Amino acid sequence: MNPANKRKLEIIVVGTGLAGASAAASLAELGYKVKAFCFQDSPRRAHSIAAQGGINAAKNYQNDGDSIYRLFYDTIKGGDYRAREGNVHRLAEVSVNIIDQCVAQGVPFAREYGGLLSNRSFGGTQVQRTFYAAGQTGQQLLIGAYQALERQVALGNIKMYSRHEMLDIVKIDGKCRGIIVRDLVSGLLERHSAHAVLLCTGGYGTVFYLSTNAMGCNATAIWKAHKKGAYFGNPCFTQIHPTCIPVVGAHQSKLTLMSESLRNDGRIWVPKEKGDTRRANEIPDEERDYFLERRYPAFGNLVPRDVASRAAKERCDAGYGVGTSKHAVYLDYEDAIKRFGLTEAGKHGMGNANEDTIVKFGKQVIKEKYGNLFDMYEKITGENPYETPMRIYPAVHYTMGGLWVDYELMSTIKGLYVLGEANFSDHGANRLGASALMQGLADGYFVIPYTIGSYLADEILNPLVPTNHEAFDDAEKKVSSRIDQLMNIKGSEPVSNFHRRLGKIMWHKCGMARNAQGLQEAIKELRELKDEFWRDVRIPGDRNEMNPELDKAQRLADLLELGELMCIDALDRNESAGGHFREEYQTPDGEALRRDDEFMYVAAWEYVSDHQWQLHKEELKYEEVKPTQRSYK
Repeated sequence: MNPANKRKLEIIVVGTGLAGASAAASLAELGYKVKAFCFQDSPRRAHSIAAQGGINAAKNYQNDGDSIYRLFYDTIKGGDYRAREGNVHRLAEVSVNIIDQCVAQGVPFAREYGGLLSNRSFGGTQVQRTFYAAGQTGQQLLIGAYQALERQVALGNIKMYSRHEMLDIVKIDGKCRGIIVRDLVSGLLERHSAHAVLLCTGGYGTVFYLSTNAMGCNATAIWKAHKKGAYFGNPCFTQIHPTCIPVVGAHQSKLTLMSESLRNDGRIWVPKEKGDTRRANEIPDEERDYFLERRYPAFGNLVPRDVASRAAKERCDAGYGVGTSKHAVYLDYEDAIKRFGLTEAGKHGMGNANEDTIVKFGKQVIKEKYGNLFDMYEKITGENPYETPMRIYPAVHYTMGGLWVDYELMSTIKGLYVLGEANFSDHGANRLGASALMQGLADGYFVIPYTIGSYLADEILNPLVPTNHEAFDDAEKKVSSRIDQLMNIKGSEPVSNFHRRLGKIMWHKCGMARNAQGLQEAIKELRELKDEFWRDVRIPGDRNEMNPELDKAQRLADLLELGELMCIDALDRNESAGGHFREEYQTPDGEALRRDDEFMYVAAWEYVSDHQWQLHKEELKYEEVKPTQRSYK
C-alpha cells in the first residue's frame, strides 16, 4: 500500500503502554491517521512503567553462544511447549532490532566500563541476553515509546484521548468498525469510528485482586471484544512470579514485585530445620537449604518462574517458611557482595584487603546494579537488604492467556487486532523473565506495521462508517443500559469487598496449584458471587461525573465473568503445563506432567451466553523443536 493510500485510513489504538504506544507511533509514522486512547491521565502512567528487570534480545554480546535460534528454543521450552513455533521464532528474530531502536531513541541501557551495552541472566536460560536500565527498564522503554508517540501527536498524525475507557467495540458485517468509550472525567459516552482497532490493554492479573499489577489494570476491553465474538485463548495460563514482597495483612490492595534480576546474583534458601525461629544472620551456611540449587543444579536459582514459585510454595507448605507468616523464603546477597567485593579490591590492587573493605566494595557494586530495588525493599519493609536477606514469596504477575490471534495478530473478528499481553500468542503456558517487554515492543514496532496492511489494503475505497450508524446506536444503548443497571442497584457492599472475595476464590482454587474439586467449587462460588454483586453492590455518586467507584464496578463485573472462564479452562485441561499446575498431574518428583497426546493445542473459547462457552482447538505442530519433558536439573 502506498503512503498516499495510508493517509486515507484511520486506526484506533486502545491502550498506550509499550505495545500501544509503539504501535500508535509506528503506524502514524507510516502515514495512517491514528486515535489513541488510555484510561490514565497520561500514556506515561501505563503499567509497562512498572517492569523492572530487563528485556531479552539475541545479540550475543557476551559471546556465550546465544543466537536467535537459542532464544526461540528457550522461549518454546520455557512455555512448556504450548506456544506457536512461528510466532515465537518471529519474536526472537525481531528482538535484535528492538535494542537498536531503543538505543537510537536514547533509552539509557546499562553499559560496561568501556561503553558496551551490559547484559545479565534471567530465569530459564544459561546465557546473558537481558538488557536493562538498573531496576526501571520498563519505565525507560516506555519513555522512549512515549516520546515517539508524542512526536506524532505534535505532527497531528495521532489524536490522543487520555482519561477515556473503552466499554465496547462496534461490529458491522463481521468487521470491527469502531468503539464506544466513556470520558472518565465527565462520565459521557462517546463514539469513535475507524477502519481497524488495536487492543493493547495488557493482562488480567487483577482477577486475583492481590497481584503485582496496578489496581487500575483490567480486562474490560478484551472481555467486551470476547463477548462480541473474539475467541479467548488459554485463559487459565497465568503466571506466578517467585520474587515478590510477601503479603502482610488484609489491608493490602496490591503486592510489590522484586525483579527477577535479583535471582541473577542472589541465592534463595530456607532453614534446614522446620519452624526455625532464628534470624537469618544467625543461621550458619551449613544449616541452610539452598533448595533451588539442590533440586536444579544446572540452572540453580535461574529456573523459570513457574518452577521457582512451586518450589518456594512446597518448602513453605512443608513447614520451612520464614518470617511471621511463614509464607516466605530468603533471597540472600551475602555471597554476591563478597564475590563482587573481591573483584573490586583486585582492581584497586588490594590483594590482601580485609573483610570490611571487601564488603564495602561489594555493596557499592550491588548498589550500582540493583540500588533502586534494594531501596524500595527497605522503604516497604524497614529492613536493610544489604545487611539481612530479603523475604520473598510468589505472587500473581502476568497472564499468558489473552484474546486468540492469528500470525498477523488479528483476532477472530476481522479488523480487530490484539497486541502485547492482551493476546495469547508467544509465551505458551509460562513466560520467561524479560520477555514481556520484548513481545510488547516487537508487536508494536516490528509486527503490526507490516501485518495490518494486508487487511487495510481492501479498505482503501471504503469510507469511515459514520458514528450515527445503527450499529453505533445499538452499542451505545447497551453500554448506557448496563451503567444504569449498575447505578440502580444501590446495595450495601462496596466494590472492593467483592473484588477481594473474587481474589480469594481465584488464588486458593485457581492459583499456583489447582485440582478438579477446587475448580468445580470455584465455578459455583463465582456464579453465586456474581449474582450477589448484581444484587448488592453499592456505587455512590452519579453516572455523568467523575466516578471511580463506577469505573471499578464495571471492570469487576467483567473480571467476575472472566474468572469463571479461567476455572472452566483449567478444569477442562487435564494436565499440568507451565503455570497451569493440576495437582492430579505431576511427576513423582513434583514437576508439571504434560499430556501431549491429548492437550497439544491452544484452547480458544467462544462466548455463547451467560456461563456458556464453546471450545475450539488449534493444534500445535512442532517442526523445529521436539517437545520433551522440561528439565532444568
